Amino acid sequence: MTQEKTYRGNEIDVTYNVRRCIHAAECVRGLSAVFNTQTRPWVQPDNASADRVANVVTRCPTGALHIERHDGGPAETVPTQNSIVPTPDGPLYIRGDITLELNAGASGDNAREADAVEAIQETRLALCRCGASQNKPYCDNSHRMIGFEDAGEVMDNSASAPALPEHGPITIMGRRNGPLVVRGNMEVKSADGRSVMRTRRTLLCRCGGSANKPFCDGTHNVNGFSAE
Repeated sequence: MTQEKTYRGNEIDVTYNVRRCIHAAECVRGLSAVFNTQTRPWVQPDNASADRVANVVTRCPTGALHIERHDGGPAETVPTQNSIVPTPDGPLYIRGDITLELNAGASGDNAREADAVEAIQETRLALCRCGASQNKPYCDNSHRMIGFEDAGEVMDNSASAPALPEHGPITIMGRRNGPLVVRGNMEVKSADGRSVMRTRRTLLCRCGGSANKPFCDGTHNVNGFSAE
């Protein structure tokens, strides 16, 4: 079964990746005339203007929805700042100029099987941090079933951290059986938006066991976490 389906309209197409969707429902709440799970097809792009459809698609936090325009309108804008937000009891929401490296076969920063790497360009991701997803590195809502708990707090270093340039890509790679390695100018923000950590490199927990969430503290080495 294919992961993606394209719903075609006269002015705009919407592509839906079912394996990336965690039913955040931003699309349904934002534009029910187009996104309606009670109708078939559930996406009907011609039921609203291309601009409205495009605007709502960018609210999707997982990147499960994307657009292709035929009316000459603008494509999705890449955010000028890279942000990582640990959602309460849920995944990491990441927005920015993102390269996600899959199947890197890495056990360390410099150990790679270059011919196996799949690089995905994205602006929106929801990545697992509970350790239980069956679709790693993406979230699949397993945090709900295992009772994962974390308030999404982040240490605030905004006063002492140097200002970071707004533009520039970040690269995300999962170490085998270990954390997510993120490089590039980024802000890691608390779920309530009141705290921010600015950095150019960080390790983010994806085993669910760190006592320093959302950051890695090495717990994956002792709790049996397994992930490629």
